[in-house]
This record gives sequence, structure tokens and C-alpha cells, in this order.
Amino acid sequence: MNTPNKLTIARIIMAPLLMALMFISFPGHSLAALIVFIAASLTDMADGMLARRNNQITDFGKLLDPIADKMLITAAFLGFVFTHTGWGVLWVAFISLTREFLVMSIRMLAARDGNVIAASVWGKLKTVTQMTAVIFALSAEFFLQFASFQRFEWLLGVLTTVLLWFAAAATLVSGVDYAIKNAKYIDHRK
Repeated sequence: MNTPNKLTIARIIMAPLLMALMFISFPGHSLAALIVFIAASLTDMADGMLARRNNQITDFGKLLDPIADKMLITAAFLGFVFTHTGWGVLWVAFISLTREFLVMSIRMLAARDGNVIAASVWGKLKTVTQMTAVIFALSAEFFLQFASFQRFEWLLGVLTTVLLWFAAAATLVSGVDYAIKNAKYIDHRK
């Protein structure tokens, strides 16, 4: 197994760890969750760069990389639902999961015909906006532990919500784009 695929598998392993760190309250749990999420996000950047640079792009990696992203983001959004982070975060999580089920279904239909669909620019933008929103939300939670930041709780809540909903909008747009570009697999009869 090549290094990019190992990094992708590491991200998959970090997803349940992230969720556990968000659910279990102990001193420093929010900082630990933030560090795990940033480390996982960096593996997402590194695996793609290494695969392209070293000509190690594989069908396994094309399929597994988006699954790892989905697991990581889903873990974070479920954690936010549990911790009531952001306003309307349940809907943000629902939009994200709906898009991911749609994309996964189309990918499975394409794979049946021997085709692998790589992530699009919109899919990459969706991932970046989601990761940015999660990093901001986890950072806000960490800083709100300190008395000097607690007076900014409302502002940090608003900014977290705006970033989460911006990510939801990018998720929705990327899902529609994906469905339109790959409609031939949806309408395909066999």
C-alpha cells in the first residue's frame, strides 16, 4: 500500500477518535479534538499532493479518499449536534449526509460500469469550507473555556453558524453539480 493510501486510512481512524473527543468531557478535550481534526485535515491535503507528485494515484485512493472525508466531517457534525454548536447544526448535518448519500450512490452506479469518478472542483471547495467551519467551531469551543473569551461567546456563535451554513451551501451546490454532471449514471438502465 502506498503512502497516500496509508494517510487516507489514518484519516478514517481519526474520525471516531474525533467524535469520542467531542463527546467525552475531560480537561483539554476540545483542544485534543481540534488537534486531531487539524491533523486529519492535513492528511487530506498531503495524500492528494503525494499521490499526484509521485504518480501514485490509484482507483482505491480515488474511492477511499472521499469516504475518509465524509467520515471525518460526519464525525464533526454529529459532535456539533451533540454539543449544540451553531444554530441549526442538525440541518447542516442533514444536508451534508444527504449530499454524501447521493454522491455515494452515483459513485456505486458508475463503479458497476467500471468507472471511477474523482472529486470535482466543487467537491473540493465543499471539503475546504466544511473543514474551515469545523476548525473555527472547535477553536471557538476551546477559547471559550477561558474567561477573557467568554464575553465573545455570542459573536463566536454567530461566526460559527455563518461558517457552518456557508459550508452547507457549498455542500448543496456541489451535490447538485455532481448529480447534473453524472446524470447518465442515474438514468442508466441495465
